[in-house]
Amino acid sequence: MSSINGYDNEYEFVKKINGKLICELDPMTYDLIKYLYPKESENSIIRCWRNHYFQKSDLLIKVNGQIKGVSIKKGSKNSVHVEAISEFIHFLIENHISRESVIEFLKYHYADGTTNGKGQVRLSSKEYKKDHQPQMDKINQELQNKNIIKKAVERFVLKGNNSFYSISALIYGEANDFLWITKEDIIDIFLRKFKDYSSSIHFGPLIVQPKNRCLNNNLLYNKDRYCVQLKWYSLFDDIIEQLYLKETKPSAINVS
Repeated sequence: MSSINGYDNEYEFVKKINGKLICELDPMTYDLIKYLYPKESENSIIRCWRNHYFQKSDLLIKVNGQIKGVSIKKGSKNSVHVEAISEFIHFLIENHISRESVIEFLKYHYADGTTNGKGQVRLSSKEYKKDHQPQMDKINQELQNKNIIKKAVERFVLKGNNSFYSISALIYGEANDFLWITKEDIIDIFLRKFKDYSSSIHFGPLIVQPKNRCLNNNLLYNKDRYCVQLKWYSLFDDIIEQLYLKETKPSAINVS
Protein backbone atom coordinates (compact mmCIF):
# COMPACT_ATOMS: atom_id res chain seq x y z
CA MET A 1 0.00 0.00 0.00
CA SER A 2 1.18 3.52 -0.76
CA SER A 3 1.08 6.44 1.68
CA ILE A 4 -2.00 7.99 0.04
CA ASN A 5 -4.49 9.08 2.69
CA GLY A 6 -8.04 7.80 2.92
CA TYR A 7 -9.74 10.86 1.43
CA ASP A 8 -7.43 11.01 -1.58
CA ASN A 9 -7.86 7.27 -2.05
CA GLU A 10 -11.61 7.72 -2.26
CA TYR A 11 -11.22 10.44 -4.91
CA GLU A 12 -8.95 8.12 -6.92
CA PHE A 13 -11.78 5.59 -7.03
CA VAL A 14 -14.18 8.32 -8.13
CA LYS A 15 -11.85 9.28 -10.99
CA LYS A 16 -11.51 5.62 -11.93
CA ILE A 17 -15.27 4.94 -12.10
CA ASN A 18 -17.21 8.15 -12.72
CA GLY A 19 -18.46 8.66 -16.25
CA LYS A 20 -17.32 5.27 -17.52
CA LEU A 21 -19.40 2.71 -19.33
CA ILE A 22 -19.56 -0.64 -17.55
CA CYS A 23 -17.78 -2.28 -20.48
CA GLU A 24 -14.83 0.15 -20.13
CA LEU A 25 -13.88 -0.96 -16.61
CA ASP A 26 -10.90 -3.11 -15.66
CA PRO A 27 -11.79 -6.72 -14.65
CA MET A 28 -11.86 -6.21 -10.84
CA THR A 29 -13.95 -3.03 -11.02
CA TYR A 30 -16.18 -4.59 -13.66
CA ASP A 31 -16.93 -7.54 -11.38
CA LEU A 32 -17.81 -5.16 -8.54
CA ILE A 33 -20.16 -3.06 -10.66
CA LYS A 34 -21.80 -6.13 -12.20
CA TYR A 35 -22.40 -7.48 -8.68
CA LEU A 36 -24.02 -4.18 -7.71
CA TYR A 37 -26.00 -3.90 -10.95
CA PRO A 38 -26.37 -7.40 -12.44
CA LYS A 39 -29.18 -6.47 -14.84
CA GLU A 40 -27.57 -3.37 -16.34
CA SER A 41 -26.22 -3.45 -19.89
CA GLU A 42 -22.54 -3.18 -20.76
CA ASN A 43 -23.17 0.30 -22.18
CA SER A 44 -24.75 1.75 -19.05
CA ILE A 45 -23.03 4.90 -17.78
CA ILE A 46 -21.77 4.91 -14.18
CA ARG A 47 -21.89 7.95 -11.94
CA CYS A 48 -19.71 7.88 -8.84
CA TRP A 49 -19.02 10.44 -6.12
CA ARG A 50 -17.60 10.63 -2.65
CA ASN A 51 -20.17 10.68 0.15
CA HIS A 52 -19.62 13.91 2.09
CA TYR A 53 -21.75 12.78 5.01
CA PHE A 54 -20.15 10.91 7.90
CA GLN A 55 -21.64 7.52 7.02
CA LYS A 56 -20.43 3.99 6.29
CA SER A 57 -20.71 4.50 2.52
CA ASP A 58 -17.55 6.30 1.39
CA LEU A 59 -18.54 6.07 -2.28
CA LEU A 60 -21.97 6.39 -3.83
CA ILE A 61 -22.38 4.71 -7.20
CA LYS A 62 -25.35 5.37 -9.46
CA VAL A 63 -26.47 3.52 -12.59
CA ASN A 64 -29.79 4.38 -14.25
CA GLY A 65 -31.15 6.08 -11.15
CA GLN A 66 -30.24 3.32 -8.69
CA ILE A 67 -27.70 4.28 -6.01
CA LYS A 68 -25.51 1.84 -4.05
CA GLY A 69 -23.08 2.62 -1.22
CA VAL A 70 -19.57 1.19 -0.89
CA SER A 71 -17.12 1.40 2.02
CA ILE A 72 -13.36 1.71 1.38
CA LYS A 73 -10.57 0.60 3.72
CA LYS A 74 -6.80 0.39 3.33
CA GLY A 75 -3.74 -0.35 5.42
CA SER A 76 -3.80 -1.97 8.86
CA LYS A 77 -5.58 -1.31 12.17
CA ASN A 78 -8.74 -0.29 10.33
CA SER A 79 -11.10 1.77 12.45
CA VAL A 80 -14.65 1.07 11.34
CA HIS A 81 -16.69 2.99 13.92
CA VAL A 82 -16.44 5.65 16.63
CA GLU A 83 -19.21 6.78 18.95
CA ALA A 84 -19.74 8.33 22.37
CA ILE A 85 -19.44 5.93 25.29
CA SER A 86 -23.02 6.81 26.31
CA GLU A 87 -24.34 5.66 22.91
CA PHE A 88 -22.38 2.42 23.11
CA ILE A 89 -23.65 1.68 26.61
CA HIS A 90 -27.19 2.28 25.36
CA PHE A 91 -26.54 -0.30 22.61
CA LEU A 92 -25.42 -2.84 25.23
CA ILE A 93 -28.47 -2.20 27.42
CA GLU A 94 -30.81 -2.38 24.41
CA ASN A 95 -29.40 -5.82 23.68
CA HIS A 96 -29.92 -7.05 27.23
CA ILE A 97 -26.28 -7.20 28.29
CA SER A 98 -26.31 -7.66 32.06
CA ARG A 99 -25.85 -4.72 34.42
CA GLU A 100 -22.78 -6.45 35.84
CA SER A 101 -21.14 -6.67 32.40
CA VAL A 102 -22.03 -3.07 31.56
CA ILE A 103 -20.33 -1.92 34.77
CA GLU A 104 -17.30 -4.11 34.07
CA PHE A 105 -17.10 -2.73 30.54
CA LEU A 106 -17.01 0.84 31.89
CA LYS A 107 -14.21 -0.15 34.27
CA TYR A 108 -12.28 -1.65 31.33
CA HIS A 109 -12.94 1.36 29.13
CA TYR A 110 -11.62 3.95 31.59
CA ALA A 111 -9.12 1.65 33.34
CA ASP A 112 -8.74 4.13 36.19
CA GLY A 113 -10.71 2.37 38.92
CA THR A 114 -13.97 4.18 38.09
CA THR A 115 -16.98 3.86 35.80
CA ASN A 116 -16.95 7.56 34.84
CA GLY A 117 -13.34 8.30 33.93
CA LYS A 118 -12.60 10.48 36.94
CA GLY A 119 -9.89 8.26 38.48
CA GLN A 120 -6.35 9.51 39.00
CA VAL A 121 -4.30 6.50 37.88
CA ARG A 122 -4.86 5.33 34.30
CA LEU A 123 -3.75 1.90 33.12
CA SER A 124 -2.89 0.73 29.64
CA SER A 125 -4.96 -2.07 28.13
CA LYS A 126 -2.11 -4.51 28.77
CA GLU A 127 -1.82 -3.47 32.41
CA TYR A 128 -5.57 -3.67 32.95
CA LYS A 129 -5.78 -7.19 31.52
CA LYS A 130 -3.20 -8.54 34.00
CA ASP A 131 -5.69 -8.42 36.87
CA HIS A 132 -9.04 -8.26 35.08
CA GLN A 133 -8.98 -10.83 32.27
CA PRO A 134 -11.65 -13.04 33.92
CA GLN A 135 -14.07 -10.11 34.06
CA MET A 136 -13.35 -9.25 30.43
CA ASP A 137 -13.88 -12.87 29.39
CA LYS A 138 -17.26 -12.82 31.11
CA ILE A 139 -18.30 -9.72 29.14
CA ASN A 140 -17.26 -11.46 25.93
CA GLN A 141 -19.33 -14.51 26.79
CA GLU A 142 -22.41 -12.28 26.63
CA LEU A 143 -21.32 -10.42 23.50
CA GLN A 144 -20.51 -13.53 21.45
CA ASN A 145 -24.14 -14.29 20.71
CA LYS A 146 -25.38 -14.62 17.12
CA ASN A 147 -28.25 -12.18 17.52
CA ILE A 148 -26.01 -9.55 19.13
CA ILE A 149 -23.30 -10.14 16.50
CA LYS A 150 -25.82 -9.53 13.70
CA LYS A 151 -26.91 -6.27 15.31
CA ALA A 152 -23.29 -5.27 15.96
CA VAL A 153 -22.20 -5.80 12.35
CA GLU A 154 -25.20 -3.81 11.12
CA ARG A 155 -24.49 -0.90 13.45
CA PHE A 156 -20.71 -0.79 13.41
CA VAL A 157 -19.83 -1.93 9.87
CA LEU A 158 -22.78 -1.92 7.47
CA LYS A 159 -25.12 0.92 8.41
CA GLY A 160 -23.90 2.97 11.36
CA ASN A 161 -26.24 4.97 13.54
CA ASN A 162 -26.90 7.91 11.22
CA SER A 163 -27.97 6.26 7.96
CA PHE A 164 -31.06 4.42 6.72
CA TYR A 165 -29.06 2.31 4.25
CA SER A 166 -26.43 -0.40 4.55
CA ILE A 167 -23.36 -0.56 2.36
CA SER A 168 -23.59 -3.04 -0.50
CA ALA A 169 -19.89 -3.89 -0.65
CA LEU A 170 -16.55 -3.16 1.01
CA ILE A 171 -13.36 -2.40 -0.92
CA TYR A 172 -9.95 -3.00 0.60
CA GLY A 173 -7.02 -1.31 -1.10
CA GLU A 174 -6.32 1.43 -3.62
CA ALA A 175 -7.82 2.24 -7.00
CA ASN A 176 -5.13 0.37 -8.91
CA ASP A 177 -4.86 -2.60 -6.52
CA PHE A 178 -7.84 -3.72 -4.47
CA LEU A 179 -10.07 -6.57 -3.35
CA TRP A 180 -13.76 -6.36 -2.54
CA ILE A 181 -16.37 -8.33 -0.63
CA THR A 182 -20.13 -8.11 -0.45
CA LYS A 183 -22.40 -7.16 2.44
CA GLU A 184 -23.30 -10.85 2.69
CA ASP A 185 -19.61 -11.77 2.88
CA ILE A 186 -19.15 -9.43 5.84
CA ILE A 187 -22.07 -11.00 7.69
CA ASP A 188 -20.68 -14.48 6.92
CA ILE A 189 -17.27 -13.52 8.33
CA PHE A 190 -18.78 -12.29 11.59
CA LEU A 191 -21.03 -15.31 12.04
CA ARG A 192 -18.18 -17.70 11.27
CA LYS A 193 -15.83 -16.01 13.72
CA PHE A 194 -18.15 -14.98 16.53
CA LYS A 195 -16.82 -17.65 18.88
CA ASP A 196 -13.13 -16.97 18.19
CA TYR A 197 -11.31 -16.08 21.41
CA SER A 198 -9.79 -12.67 22.01
CA SER A 199 -8.40 -11.28 25.25
CA SER A 200 -9.88 -7.90 24.25
CA ILE A 201 -13.54 -6.91 24.36
CA HIS A 202 -14.88 -7.77 20.93
CA PHE A 203 -17.77 -8.57 18.60
CA GLY A 204 -16.32 -11.34 16.46
CA PRO A 205 -13.30 -9.78 14.67
CA LEU A 206 -14.16 -6.24 15.85
CA ILE A 207 -12.06 -5.08 18.81
CA VAL A 208 -13.70 -2.57 21.15
CA GLN A 209 -11.43 0.02 22.78
CA PRO A 210 -11.32 3.66 23.88
CA LYS A 211 -10.52 6.05 21.05
CA ASN A 212 -7.58 7.18 23.18
CA ARG A 213 -6.67 6.07 26.70
CA CYS A 214 -4.75 9.35 27.11
CA LEU A 215 -2.33 7.83 29.59
CA ASN A 216 -0.20 10.99 29.68
CA ASN A 217 -3.21 13.17 30.62
CA ASN A 218 -2.83 15.31 27.51
CA LEU A 219 -5.82 17.67 27.66
CA LEU A 220 -5.87 17.91 23.86
CA TYR A 221 -6.93 14.26 23.59
CA ASN A 222 -8.74 13.81 26.89
CA LYS A 223 -12.17 14.03 25.21
CA ASP A 224 -11.30 10.88 23.23
CA ARG A 225 -11.43 8.89 26.46
CA TYR A 226 -15.21 9.31 26.31
CA CYS A 227 -15.51 7.70 22.87
CA VAL A 228 -15.57 4.02 21.93
CA GLN A 229 -13.65 2.94 18.83
CA LEU A 230 -14.10 -0.37 17.03
CA LYS A 231 -11.20 -1.67 14.95
CA TRP A 232 -11.08 -4.54 12.49
CA TYR A 233 -7.40 -5.48 12.81
CA SER A 234 -7.72 -8.71 10.81
CA LEU A 235 -9.69 -7.17 7.93
CA PHE A 236 -7.28 -8.06 5.11
CA ASP A 237 -6.74 -11.62 6.35
CA ASP A 238 -10.48 -12.11 6.81
CA ILE A 239 -11.16 -10.91 3.27
CA ILE A 240 -8.55 -13.27 1.81
CA GLU A 241 -9.98 -16.18 3.81
CA GLN A 242 -13.54 -15.34 2.77
CA LEU A 243 -12.66 -15.14 -0.92
CA TYR A 244 -10.78 -18.44 -0.66
CA LEU A 245 -13.73 -20.15 1.01
CA LYS A 246 -16.13 -18.83 -1.62
CA GLU A 247 -13.93 -20.19 -4.37
CA THR A 248 -13.12 -23.59 -2.86
CA LYS A 249 -15.77 -24.42 -0.28
CA PRO A 250 -18.94 -22.41 -0.89
CA SER A 251 -20.93 -24.47 1.61
CA ALA A 252 -18.49 -23.54 4.39
CA ILE A 253 -19.64 -19.89 4.45
CA ASN A 254 -23.39 -20.51 4.56
CA VAL A 255 -23.68 -19.84 8.28
CA SER A 256 -27.23 -19.63 9.58
